[in-house]
Amino acid sequence: MNIAYVSNVVYPFVKGGAEKRIYEEGTRLVKRGHSVTVYGRHFWDGPKEQEFDGLTLRAVSPERELYAGDRRSIGEAVEFSKDLLRPLQRHRREHDVVVASVFPYLPVLTAGLVTGIARTPLVTIWHEVWGPYWNEYLGAMGPAGRAVELCVTRVPQYPVAVSGVTADRLAGIGPARESIAVVPNGIDADRIGAVEPVSTGFDVLFVGRLIEEKNVDALLQAFDVVAAEFDCRLGIVGDGPARETLERTAEDLHHRDRVSFLGFLDDYDEVLAQMRAATVFASPSRREGFGITLVEAMAADCTVVAVRHPQSAAEEVVGDAGFLTEPTVTALVGGLRSALQGERPQTQPTVAAKRYDWDRIAEQSERVYAHAVASYGST
Repeated sequence: MNIAYVSNVVYPFVKGGAEKRIYEEGTRLVKRGHSVTVYGRHFWDGPKEQEFDGLTLRAVSPERELYAGDRRSIGEAVEFSKDLLRPLQRHRREHDVVVASVFPYLPVLTAGLVTGIARTPLVTIWHEVWGPYWNEYLGAMGPAGRAVELCVTRVPQYPVAVSGVTADRLAGIGPARESIAVVPNGIDADRIGAVEPVSTGFDVLFVGRLIEEKNVDALLQAFDVVAAEFDCRLGIVGDGPARETLERTAEDLHHRDRVSFLGFLDDYDEVLAQMRAATVFASPSRREGFGITLVEAMAADCTVVAVRHPQSAAEEVVGDAGFLTEPTVTALVGGLRSALQGERPQTQPTVAAKRYDWDRIAEQSERVYAHAVASYGST
């Protein structure tokens, strides 16, 4: 197959889960005999079109800042969608299937227009479905965000969700549940296992963007309780708009000297080295479309403590390979206490993590794309 991916950001020049999925999956599909082109912004050095690790990178829009303040730039999404139209239209007959990463939504509308004209199947990758969260994210503009998300669900497509939770939420606003394939995000399990741990790690580690939904304030409060019982330290890796508030919360803890904010770590191996050295990986997030850090932590052989929540796929992803609690301080105390006492989950975390190895994910995606090509026009 000749496969085209549409993503305004391109890994490894921009680091993020959606673009990393395209890179890891795409490079493996090339090794399996397919041709892969990525349409994105010109974040790399050199010509607008070039080969990179077997992929054809095709820049359709110049490099641009992705954020306006703490939120993704609407203007950036509009510009990329506009700039995508002519190049994708020009090369439309080269591709057997177009695969669009849904966020930031507007490029899917452009891809839907071009694939409709070219009579080419469009596969969409849904990492999250925001629904009511739009109101919190955009305030007064929230209804507009929800309208765009709904509009994208109406584009003729073969939808793929990264988890059953995300698939269920997508079915609630658009496609029939049986039409949505579930193909999770992945990891390189062997690479994670080969990373050398840092010499002095943390007993409890959190990795993620510091936003309200990650529920890190509850983790801080729970850690303060267990720190009275155990000689332990908490490391928080990540940055975000809630960092200053969380740092103030940490200052009020009885055991504030055992909490460290490491900020955002540019080097992925440095993050993995922290995971490899940690005893417990705590992720109290109330909203996760998938939760790739959970799988990375399991591959690093951490004991994962995560929470159950209707808007989170953590229970689906972790299963019995970690401890799952309610997203409250009291419940988190129980989970942390069990893990710090040395209790281990029913399933070995490293074994569970191998289900998400990128080689397996690429094979699953290959089947979805082949099905879209074979069935397009007959459904």
